[in-house]
Amino acid sequence: MKENEIVFGLHAVLEAIQAEKEIDKILIKREMQSDLSKELFDALRGKDIIVQRVPAERLDRVTRKNHQGVIAFIPAVTYQKLDQIVPFVYEQGKNPFIVLLDGITDVRNFGAIARTCECAGVDAIVIPERGSVTVNADAIKTSAGALHVLPVCKEKSITQSIRYLQECGFKVVVASEKAVENFTDVAYEGPIAIVMGAEDVGVSNENLRIADLMVKIPQFGTIGSLNVSVAASVMIYEVVRQRVIEGVL
Repeated sequence: MKENEIVFGLHAVLEAIQAEKEIDKILIKREMQSDLSKELFDALRGKDIIVQRVPAERLDRVTRKNHQGVIAFIPAVTYQKLDQIVPFVYEQGKNPFIVLLDGITDVRNFGAIARTCECAGVDAIVIPERGSVTVNADAIKTSAGALHVLPVCKEKSITQSIRYLQECGFKVVVASEKAVENFTDVAYEGPIAIVMGAEDVGVSNENLRIADLMVKIPQFGTIGSLNVSVAASVMIYEVVRQRVIEGVL
């Protein structure tokens, strides 16, 4: 399977869009104006692709080849859809286990979490379309290849994904320092979704509000918080521990 790729040059990027290739984002030189760039923007109209206007120096840092002011980033894996993964897991007779990442931006944390998820039998990871990590070569390397086999769902928002999972019978548990209840005091029976927050601000207030449960990992040192990949591992393996005891794994 390919690692992350770039497509550069007006014609090449335009062809990628018209061929409906999956594109993470497109960088366009800030001052670019031409008939062909107008054709590019016409092709992008109605597409759910992130487009950023950037200085030419930013493009030159990505590639020194003749990019003509346009670079498209092609994801390293094919993203899945949550509304396809969930019915599939139910059809297998399993209690689904999903991990949602709310605004995590460090690819090494992402890769480490993905590695834990794959080892623990998590069914999928969900990331939002914007303000989040994507699957790239660094994430794949840190995941020890787990991102090549673990489904990753890139959805419009974590909030919408939480609501969808709740409608599908999931118990959604958020890990937060603001919680009162310890993570080991909760029963993780049935379909479970764990939400882990951004490295700096944690889970968003909206997602804290709509989650079914909010739990904390107790800390007794002087450092403010655990690394998010470590915290995710602790949460994920508490679910695994309880499922092993219950004999449902």
